[in-house]
Amino acid sequence: MKVSYQWLKEFVDLSFSPNELADLLTNAGLEVENIEESRPNFQRVVVGEITNLQPHPRSERLFLCTVNDGQKIYQVICGAPNTQAGKKVALALPGAILPTTGTIKPVEIQGILSEGMLCSEMELGLSDDAAGIMILEDSLSLGLPLEKALDLNDWILDISVTPNRADCLCILGIAREVAALTKKPLVFPQENKADVQESLAAQTTVTIERPDLCPRYVAKLILNVQIAPSPFWLRRRLTALGVRAINNIVDVTNYVMLELGQPLHAFDFDLLEEKRIVVRTANPGETFTTLDGVERIMPPEALMICDGRKPVALAGIMGGLNSEVKPETRNILLESAYFDPMGIRRTAKRIGLNTEASLRFERGIDPNGSLKAAERAAFLMAKLAGGVIVKEAVDSYPKRIEPRKISLRVNRVNQILGTALSAAEVRDYLENLTLQVEAEGSDKLKVTVPTFRVDLEREIDLIEEVARLYGYHKIPVTLPLGRVGPERKGKAEKLAYKARAVLTACGFFETINYSFLSPQVLQKLNLKAPDPRGQLLLIKNPLSEDQAAMRTTLIPGILQTVRHNFNRQNFNLKLFELGRVFWPRKGEELPEEVEMLAGIISGLREEESWHKAGAACDFYDLKGALELLMEGLAVKEYNFRPGAKEPFLHPTKSAQIVAKEKLLGGMGELHPDVIDAFDLIQPVYIFEINFSLLQELTAEKRVFQPLPRFPAVFRDLSFMVEEKILAGDLVQTIWEGGQGMVKEVKIFDLYRGKPVPPGKKSLAFRIKYQHAEKTLTDEEVNELHQKIIALMKDRFGGELR
Repeated sequence: MKVSYQWLKEFVDLSFSPNELADLLTNAGLEVENIEESRPNFQRVVVGEITNLQPHPRSERLFLCTVNDGQKIYQVICGAPNTQAGKKVALALPGAILPTTGTIKPVEIQGILSEGMLCSEMELGLSDDAAGIMILEDSLSLGLPLEKALDLNDWILDISVTPNRADCLCILGIAREVAALTKKPLVFPQENKADVQESLAAQTTVTIERPDLCPRYVAKLILNVQIAPSPFWLRRRLTALGVRAINNIVDVTNYVMLELGQPLHAFDFDLLEEKRIVVRTANPGETFTTLDGVERIMPPEALMICDGRKPVALAGIMGGLNSEVKPETRNILLESAYFDPMGIRRTAKRIGLNTEASLRFERGIDPNGSLKAAERAAFLMAKLAGGVIVKEAVDSYPKRIEPRKISLRVNRVNQILGTALSAAEVRDYLENLTLQVEAEGSDKLKVTVPTFRVDLEREIDLIEEVARLYGYHKIPVTLPLGRVGPERKGKAEKLAYKARAVLTACGFFETINYSFLSPQVLQKLNLKAPDPRGQLLLIKNPLSEDQAAMRTTLIPGILQTVRHNFNRQNFNLKLFELGRVFWPRKGEELPEEVEMLAGIISGLREEESWHKAGAACDFYDLKGALELLMEGLAVKEYNFRPGAKEPFLHPTKSAQIVAKEKLLGGMGELHPDVIDAFDLIQPVYIFEINFSLLQELTAEKRVFQPLPRFPAVFRDLSFMVEEKILAGDLVQTIWEGGQGMVKEVKIFDLYRGKPVPPGKKSLAFRIKYQHAEKTLTDEEVNELHQKIIALMKDRFGGELR
């Protein structure tokens, strides 16, 4: 927010420099980021008066002007078409320095001496207007330096206004802060006192169909205006604060917005059909052309300002091209309204159109300041455009927004700030901010908050106001009391740390992706309801279309990371992510949050070397990493079952991950269709595990076992079984039949082919037998070994080879 120092002085007495003002505001929480001095780039230019005007005897296009500066009479030759006798003008004296023409010297023009120069705004470097000389107000004193006469020396303060301080997005708001900090009176701008007796209600009406989105709408009529450029002082102020001057009517709406914080809009009243205003939401598929000439499709909840038949403005954002104020406009309908902040922000974001008006409406303006701003703007329009103000305004205000009342405990103020302020001092600070304060006992105050302070909602907000005015630098420094120690980690945190450590040791790198995804991504994975991962949880106000839903699985994010790396020639990847997903719950507002663990491998198993060819990762590399993870997390009775039945995995190169008969997730090679959908250029192996469920299956603690003191005995076992039987089930049977003396089982051979019949396979196991308290004899091992063989034959019908 840019603020003019000279403009601010009209509201409050500033007896200190701009730099001191900047320090004052910054210490009060309104950080001044920059101070820029605005000074004219000319010298020896004064206020003069043309006392006589004669045609140049040798040129039809030039005039001989007699100009008085109050001390001396100058003869000046000028050719501007607006040169008139009796007008006060900007006179460049001999020796004056102008930014466009340099030093002014007496010079003969067509044989007659010209002693100075009558200047246009462009020649003075004040604007681009070169149509004629600068005509000044009659009230200015002759000989007064022009920079003083027009108050051109100024300082522009660039203030960083926090989003909650919408009241400070105007000169009046900053003036309130200065008045409160300095305890000086606040002066409000002049308003009109129209004496006409016409009734506006007889000429127009306002109908609000959505009072929830437009709680108040004020319409004011100004008749018989003359559209023309604004006077210099108005254009100067707008330009200094970064607003382009257009004409006297539009400029007044911008001026009052900067002055009072109320956005306004001026309609050509004669272009409004049926001469009335209707406030409604957009119809489905309705289009509207805004003042910037762009035709836009309106979102369903966009609030439209309409006449009797058509939209004429996009409420709170921008007016329409079909009701624009033009040079031929004669009658003005002035809009001053209060719109719901959320509604304006939602519409502005959806159509991608942000304006100075929408910025203020989004943050919240004063609903009870609309009529005052309309009266102020109407007065200026009548003054600058020669219009007549219709006395009565249409003020549609179905449900008045009342000031908020907040109770404040003085002892709580001192407790929070570490001060010893009295109730009278606290009350004085708040009343300086134009808050109404009433005593409720010796220690309690009841504060009525004006509607322009939308940020003050709770007791703690009022305490902050006291702190700002008291001075942050005066608040004593105190150290917090209490013991500080390391926080105890719960089971979930410990397991997450362990999982990260195990996967990192396996060569994986952790990634962190957004918790949002595009709804189209789930289609690429072929995930559909009733699978909770295929049920979209849409966001009301997404940052972008690519982040319009909460993620229900980690796989899209990690695959997008894979594609990002592939596109940058990084093909050897081992990545994992541990994070939450969000599954919708039927009949409940909030989703179920589940901790998931996902990872991928792709590319070479090891880096290529001169003595070793590179080998690609495969299914078993991923399976081995998951086995280490299960062992590291002390998960018992886990297994891998063929066919994960996941729509994004290869049907014959995938497996389910099961522990204690509970499905944890799936793993395997990514389906070729999914690889194409994500534009991946090589095979990818992926897994996803329900980490929340996995935590329930881990051992609470591990018990130390000493190293064995007695030797182990090894036996090999080759067993022929049907192809459909899982090797994991055979291994589990060996563990069960070992009666606690089987310490290790390894599969060292898998054979298919003659003499093994078709449909069968031969698996060879190496079993380690060991007793903790004695040396096992051959007879004991043989007996135990035979029991395992019998158990496997009984369960699986296999044959010993």
